[in-house]
Amino acid sequence: MTADKAILDAFAPTGVLRASINLGNPVLAHRKDGGGAGGVSVELATALAARLGVKLELVVVETAGKSVDVVSNEEADIGFFAIDPKRGATIAFTAPYVLIEGYYMVRDDSPVRVNADVDRAGTRVVVGKGSAYDLYLTRELQHAEIVRAPSSQTVVKTFLEEQRDVAAGVKQQLEADTAGMSGLRLLGERFMVIRQAMGVHKSRGEAAAAYLAKFVEEMKASGQVAAALQKHNIQGANVAPAEG
Repeated sequence: MTADKAILDAFAPTGVLRASINLGNPVLAHRKDGGGAGGVSVELATALAARLGVKLELVVVETAGKSVDVVSNEEADIGFFAIDPKRGATIAFTAPYVLIEGYYMVRDDSPVRVNADVDRAGTRVVVGKGSAYDLYLTRELQHAEIVRAPSSQTVVKTFLEEQRDVAAGVKQQLEADTAGMSGLRLLGERFMVIRQAMGVHKSRGEAAAAYLAKFVEEMKASGQVAAALQKHNIQGANVAPAEG
């Protein structure tokens, strides 16, 4: 899989591949001790830069919404996103490389027992502003009220401090943020599968989008996505199946 000059110009017009890395999803990225970012997203960005033969620059952000913004505004060349039709207005997505799960969390004494109980008038559901599950639940919930926390990392804090009814988020994030706490429970089933993909601005052209899509398929097929998940000790996330 080689890259001609047109592909290089599309991905790295500044001579460097700028990759947006969202720290708001602990499955995919984290801040390393001493600074900088690590994780599955960084592993894939590093592999793509090596494939293109260019240096890598990480554009590290704290939220999914900001990650979308920096690629949409072409302040970064590629990014790592949950696939969503609203984001697809400006971003060309690959097929997913990882599948993760969105879950609801409530207090032990909550009358909410199953997912179907959430979408009721008077129920206040906390989400991370601009996250994939914010976009999804905004479309899907017809009766419950959505309360937007500043980021995915502050969902549990908002849920607890503001005495809301339900916290929604990536399962691993909810579990990490409530480690050692009592009186809380996850509902017994996911409310969505979050399809994590790579993406490039549509202005970079169809050839660049096709190149990135092929790269992701090769990373899955070669076992490199699985190896990255194992390396970073990620539990509860699965490598997405091959496209087609």
